[in-house]
Parts: sequence; C-alpha cells; structure tokens
Amino acid sequence: MFEACTTIGEAPRWDRKEPGTSSSHFRNGRFVNELPPRDSMARAVVKALRGAPNREPSAAIETIRPRRGDFTARPDELQLTWFGHSSVLVEIGGLRLLTDPVWGLRASPSRHFGPKRFFDPPMPLDELPDLDAVLISHDHYDHLDHATVVRLAARGVLFVVPLGVGTRLVSWGVDPARIVELDWWGEHRIGNVRLVCTPARHFSGRSLTDRDRTLWSGWAIIAPGKRVFYSGDTGMSPHFAEIGRRLGPFAVAMMETGAYDSSWADVHMGPEQAIAAHRAVGGRIFLPLHWGTFNLALHSWTEPAERAIAEANRLGVEIVTPRPGERIDSANMPKTSRWWPELPWQSVGEAPVVSSGLEPGAAEPLMAR
Repeated sequence: MFEACTTIGEAPRWDRKEPGTSSSHFRNGRFVNELPPRDSMARAVVKALRGAPNREPSAAIETIRPRRGDFTARPDELQLTWFGHSSVLVEIGGLRLLTDPVWGLRASPSRHFGPKRFFDPPMPLDELPDLDAVLISHDHYDHLDHATVVRLAARGVLFVVPLGVGTRLVSWGVDPARIVELDWWGEHRIGNVRLVCTPARHFSGRSLTDRDRTLWSGWAIIAPGKRVFYSGDTGMSPHFAEIGRRLGPFAVAMMETGAYDSSWADVHMGPEQAIAAHRAVGGRIFLPLHWGTFNLALHSWTEPAERAIAEANRLGVEIVTPRPGERIDSANMPKTSRWWPELPWQSVGEAPVVSSGLEPGAAEPLMAR
C-alpha cells in the first residue's frame, strides 16, 4: 500500500494562485478536451473479460543494445532511438531529448501487478548519455514511471511537462527549478531548439480520485532545419491540422499507434487514424509508438504495426519500424522490416477504430474497408 501511494504521487490541489487555473482548458477543477470524448468504459470492461489471443509474445524479443558512446548529438543531424512503447531518445539540434521514459518492469503503481513489459529495456538507464531534457506527455503509468523519474532527477535532468504534472514530480523529490510546466501552445527554448506543448484528446490520472487534474499533450520539437512531432496519447481530432499549420511540416512524426479499441476510440486513435494524423501535421516519416511493449488492449500485440504498414503502403507514406534499441537517422532511414513474428491480426475492415465528433465524411474511408 505504501509503495502504491508513493508511485501515484500528489495531484495538484488547484486554487486561484496556481498557473493552471488561468488555462482556457481548465474548468471546475479539471482539465478538459477541446473535443470531448465519449465514455465507453462499461463496454470496454465487458470486452476485456472475454479475453483475446496473442496479446503477449510467446518467445523472447531480440533487442539491440546501444552503447553510451553511440549517441553523438550532432547539431546538423536528427537521430532517434526507440526504447519501447513511447520512450524515444531524440537527438536534434545538438540536444538529447527523451520522451516519456518508462524503464520500470510494469506500467502500474506496483512492482507486483499490472501490465508487465515484454522485454528488458535495451539500455540500462544509468548508461544513457547526458540528457538536455525529458518530455512528458501525461501522467498515466505507461508514460510517467516513478522509479525512472527519480533516477533521472538524480542526474539533474530538466523535465518539461504539461500543466499539473510538475506537482507529481515535486512530490517525488524533483527540484522545482528543474521543472518547466506548459499549457497547450506554450513553449520552452533550449538553445536554438523550441519545445512546444501541443493539444491532444485524452485524459489523465493515477488513482480513482484525480481524473483530469493534470493536463495531457503532445510535443513539437523544432530545431533549425529539423522538426519532430510526438503525438502523446490521443484520439483523432482537428487539432492535428492546426498543429500542421502552425508548426509543421515535420521530418518525423512519432505517433501513438497501439492500445486501441472501438470502445475507447476517442482517446486512442488506432493505426489508420494515426496515419491520417501524420499526414495532417505534415509528417514525412511515420514512426509508430505505443505498441510492442505492454499488453494494454485486446488486439494481437503485433497488430498495430501490421495495420500501420498496410495503411502506409496504401497511401504511399514512408514508415519505419525499428527494433527496440535501434538508432535510426532521418536522412538515411532503414527499410521497414518485420522483426516480430507472423501472427493473426484483424484489419481495419474487421475491427474499425473511428473517433467520434469528426467532420462529416471523415470516417467513411475507415468504415468502408
């Protein structure tokens, strides 16, 4: 019980003196979406009780083991290393930025229960190179890991987070001077690199009583001559087109692709809508995230990648699917290769995932197949 209380962390109490209360996305003590999601949790629970096959690997996943000296962070290059789920080391503009680092065994408040990772982190946390900042998209356990944060904080890392998440970090002992909190469209500069907090359609919370008391977001990373977009967790929404207009185009769009279902399509968009969002923001290379690491949905664990590849091929989108731990260069991307086993999976026609509230006709191509 004590362990769970610690890993949950404190949620903001919010009063008139707190910066979040002036946000246009904050109402009646909670943050809200621009396009409200529908709640289908009862239906999701019923489906979960039925179970589904192939949700976890039956054999060990081979990862690539990078070394500290591999990370050069040259100002004129853009390199990305996927460590699994939504954890990516982005080397851009001479900086090293780490998104949603989760090195823990489970995406859970406890070490003893909850979704367990499919493979060990490809690189020990203590062997990571020096980091210029950690970007957090929201406070769910598969994106904000207590033990990982504590260990990174001991290195004096800067945390750039959406509004309210800083309160969690402070409760874990992170120096407030090493935390930057931003509202949607707010930005922080490190040298010549802009870190812009972008809208997302999701929710937050780490217990039964703190729903939506912290903000959720994506991130645009803008350096001279190079731009990267990270969607965070999100349903499909018009905010992607606005991000593209205001901040795009992007050399790489790192998009949430897995852990979807028709029951929660308003907060996780699924592979086909992720490709649509990639195109809306002006992405050149599509990098699927949020898959292949934890069992968080009812689909086959390989299905997100298979469906993303099928949709990318249909639309002529350049997609890359690195093995966990593989470092890739945006100027010389490897060809897409299936490093995962061949398993049965459902196509978009068999299991469509369509977010609500979209413009008339927007969902028709997804429903028709």
